[in-house]
Amino acid sequence: MSTTSTSSSVQAARQIIADRLREMCWAAGLDGKTLAALCGWHPSKVSRISSVKTAPSADDIRVWCRACGCEDQADDLIASLRAVEGMWVQWRRMERTGLRRAQEAQLPLFERTQRFRCYSSWMVPGLIQTRDYTASVLRAVHQRRGVVDDVDDAVQVRMERQAVLHEGGQFAFLMEETVLRNSLGGVDVQRDQLRRLLTLGSLPQISLGVIPEQRDRSRMPVEGFWIFDAAQVNVELVSGYLTLTQPTEVGMYAETFAQLAGMAVYGVHARELISSALESLG
Repeated sequence: MSTTSTSSSVQAARQIIADRLREMCWAAGLDGKTLAALCGWHPSKVSRISSVKTAPSADDIRVWCRACGCEDQADDLIASLRAVEGMWVQWRRMERTGLRRAQEAQLPLFERTQRFRCYSSWMVPGLIQTRDYTASVLRAVHQRRGVVDDVDDAVQVRMERQAVLHEGGQFAFLMEETVLRNSLGGVDVQRDQLRRLLTLGSLPQISLGVIPEQRDRSRMPVEGFWIFDAAQVNVELVSGYLTLTQPTEVGMYAETFAQLAGMAVYGVHARELISSALESLG
């Protein structure tokens, strides 16, 4: 799924800022060329900001507001801009100091959450991965994105994070059946991971659902996401990491999770699918 489509929430938020700037310009009786002249810009810059082709900087917003006689609105718009910037983080920016720090940065969020909901369409979620499975995931990330090689340290942080599984929270994990057959890291790694799923699925604080492969689905697979209580959703995309906190957006993901959960099997039936995948490995 493309960055444009999957980060639509960020784009929509940027559109709101651009609309407010345009309305400010119209209310001041200015056209684009006149505004550009007052700001000391080329007219194309006003056009790019208005059409959301270019995100304004904080300084751009201050200059625009001053030209329109609306300096009192600048701080509010800049705060909105910074909130939008915080929603979307490219992986390279997040991981430029190494994978360990990227893992550590998420720890407080996991520690304060009591109700976890996670859906994954392509790999076993991190909280229930074995050490070797995690190492395979992070080693692949390192090779693909060329970040600092601190994979061993990052794996240790991810393993320590799994302590939250036994600290009073409630956990609901959903996986597509194809996840059970994706031999990430090789057959031995996948075999051990499937055995761990069989063990974890019996714990009272963990709900483990598997969505069987089927021809007719009421909801197609989507990008993997985590829901932390009712406060935040994290979405992992190919190009970056999306954080959503707007109640309506969190609600949309909660509704999607509920729909996908309704398609899953649990308990004995989930263990049958896991055992079948395990047997297929020989």
